[in-house]
Amino acid sequence: MNDNSRDTATDTLAQKDKSGAVISGGHLVAKALANEGVDTIFTLCGGHIIDIYDGCIDEGIRIVDVRHEQTAAHAADGYARQTGRLGCVVTTAGPGCTNAVTGVATAFRSESPILHIGGQSSLTQHRMGSLQDLPHVDMMAPITKFASGVFSTERVADMVSMAARECFNGACGPSYLEIPRDILDAEIPAEKAVVPKPGHYRSSTKSIGDPADIEQLADILVKSERPAVLFGQQVWASQGHEQAIDFVRALDIPAYMNGASRGMLPEDDPHHFDRTRRDAFSNADVIMIVGTPFDFRMGYGKRISQDLTLVQIDQSYATVGKNRDIALGIAGDPGAVLAAVAQAASGRIDRGAGQKRQEWMQQLREIEGQKLEKLMPMFTTDQNPIHPYRLAWEINRFLGDDTIYIGDGGDIVTISAQAVRPRRPGQWMDPGALGSLGVGTGFAMAAKLAHPQKEVVCLYGDGSFGMTAFDMETSQRFGAPYLAIVGNNSAMNQIRYGQIAKYGAERGDVGNKLGDVPFSMFGQMIGGYGEEVTEAGQIQPALLRAREAIAKTGKCAVVNVWVDPDEYAPGTKAQTMYK
Repeated sequence: MNDNSRDTATDTLAQKDKSGAVISGGHLVAKALANEGVDTIFTLCGGHIIDIYDGCIDEGIRIVDVRHEQTAAHAADGYARQTGRLGCVVTTAGPGCTNAVTGVATAFRSESPILHIGGQSSLTQHRMGSLQDLPHVDMMAPITKFASGVFSTERVADMVSMAARECFNGACGPSYLEIPRDILDAEIPAEKAVVPKPGHYRSSTKSIGDPADIEQLADILVKSERPAVLFGQQVWASQGHEQAIDFVRALDIPAYMNGASRGMLPEDDPHHFDRTRRDAFSNADVIMIVGTPFDFRMGYGKRISQDLTLVQIDQSYATVGKNRDIALGIAGDPGAVLAAVAQAASGRIDRGAGQKRQEWMQQLREIEGQKLEKLMPMFTTDQNPIHPYRLAWEINRFLGDDTIYIGDGGDIVTISAQAVRPRRPGQWMDPGALGSLGVGTGFAMAAKLAHPQKEVVCLYGDGSFGMTAFDMETSQRFGAPYLAIVGNNSAMNQIRYGQIAKYGAERGDVGNKLGDVPFSMFGQMIGGYGEEVTEAGQIQPALLRAREAIAKTGKCAVVNVWVDPDEYAPGTKAQTMYK
């Protein structure tokens, strides 16, 4: 339904009320969600929230019911990441809300716009000890941008719109609304319902900040001989990737990408770099950090040389300059800022600086080649048990131009980042800064529902697969089959390494060893495809058979690959995530 038709529907609603029409709180929720462009909610049923379902049916909103609320929240997050629109999770009260907390917190740290609507017992039972009563708003406030109860049916749609608006205020993030059952079930005259018109209660978010700062940054870049830029999650999330591509090509700047911005440039693009970030950050004269914070993944900014000009661009004022001093900070929309800077610097780079810049990129390119050459023996080894780097290499070979890749795990996903290169932006998804395990099933379901024409591949560790895998059946049930690859080492290996290093082998396996589970049988159990892989040479043929099975049956597939439990990612060995 387009915005104009929604406006008409709202006007018609008021006209009908003159003849006595009424509307319930649950139906107002659905109308407000439709106004926000929500076409799918992820949920697990409960008595507090069923009137929302009834409203969603009338509004044509798809209801995807899962087996665990954590998956629902991750799916709402994944849907937002894939579409750029508001994701929505609806849970019942009490454990319905608490089960979703991890997914909401993941969205919070990953700056993903999702609206969590939670049920609550009736206002008439407030503080009486009703079923599933908890202080949900108090619990959700620290991990959301906005958290509130709704205390009258007249305000339901208005409050949904208010919460949704906050999801896109500055850097994106989640909001939470608690709506008591009697508020949802109550029917009021339609003319008394406040239903904001879509597009009439938000300002533009495409700010470039202070125009003087745009000119200053252009001046900095024009004079730079060794610039570099890192594009983070926000660049894709704000749909600024086209402007980012134009920026690096116009100004001839080597670019590094993380999060969903991976794949923004093809591997053969002269401005695409991915193995020399530390080298660039140590030797550049200007570095731009666009849309990613100085958190643990960036060494809190301390790994960047002090002897350079550091510029940060971010949607959030609070993130700019946090943990690390900068020379220039701009709070604004990444795409809009990059486009403005490119225009301000256009044609101003002199021949001498341009030549130095070409030499700088050539130097980085040579180092890239040397680092890849060092990795190739691990990428191509036939060792048994299978080296996890070989699995990652084979997955990268397997990916198509339209394959969305999802990593769900610890060490296995860290390793995959060394080899897996998505072909387009938005086709990489991972747990993000919270490091949540169990995201993969919800992400995969959401990705396939958002893009039915694309292939979806999720690499799990065996620990993370065991957390949420039962909702593969949900994904399959809703016509969203995907390929699950399990890198199985029967352990929580990222933690295991640190324990062994700290306490010795005798105590190193405590609390992190798992059973040897042939997960291929899970794929078969839900009516899909399953295959066990124990030899490196079997990986690619198994993946191809799984792809064929999915295409033929419309069911999910699980390829369980047994990898060496005594191989670890370099970051795990250095324990850098804790430093």
